[in-house]
Parts: sequence; C-alpha cells; structure tokens
Amino acid sequence: MTNRVGLWIDRKQAVIVALDDTRASVIRLQSGAQHIEYRGAPRPKTGYSAQYGKGDDQLDQQYLQHLDKYYKQVVSHLRAATSILIFGPGEAKSDLRKHLGRQKAPGRLVVMEPADKMTDRQILAKVRKHFQ
Repeated sequence: MTNRVGLWIDRKQAVIVALDDTRASVIRLQSGAQHIEYRGAPRPKTGYSAQYGKGDDQLDQQYLQHLDKYYKQVVSHLRAATSILIFGPGEAKSDLRKHLGRQKAPGRLVVMEPADKMTDRQILAKVRKHFQ
C-alpha cells in the first residue's frame, strides 16, 4: 500500500507517481476534455432546429462536466495516500484540491506547488526529492 503520492496535473493529463519503499509506479491519465469555442454559427430560420439556443454557456457546462469526471478519476487513484504532492501549471491543482476536500479523509497531508511542463523523469525526480 502506497501512502506517498506525487501528482503532476493540468486539464489535459495527469501523471501519478506512487512511491513504495522499494519502487515507484507511474500512471498517466488523459482527460480527453477539449474546450470548444462557440464561433457564432448562423442562426436557423426556425426556432425548432437542434442547434438553436446552444450557446457558450451550454458548451462551457459540458466542458466542466467532463473535467469533473476526469478529476474524480484522478482522485480514485489517490484514495490510499496519506501524503500527496500536487504540482503543475494552471488551475487544475486548485480544482483537484477541492475534489480531495470533499472526501473528508482524516490525516491526509496535501502540498501544492507550481510547476511547468515536465517529462516523466523530471516528475519522478521531483516526487522522490520531496518525500526524502
């Protein structure tokens, strides 16, 4: 059972590094979420068209729902962890921390750090260094 986990995350992918006493395992998850820009398609002549009324808000909601599923998938890999290092660019770190806060796991230590894009080896080295 691993209790030390490092996680590099953005809204496109997550790299999870679980450290044991003897080895480290790396899991890569893809979100599959793509933010669709609404470019203002021509309005149909009738109000009964399937595309009528599908604006920015609805597309944003679909994108956020897809991200919510992605975060739940990531959190499912972190359930056994007692110490978690979350790092990466953008807002995905904060979003994931909110999902972790809803779990109400007692005694869990979560540390957040900013980071740029990194290779798997760089991620592994950062996680090992943090937990030494």
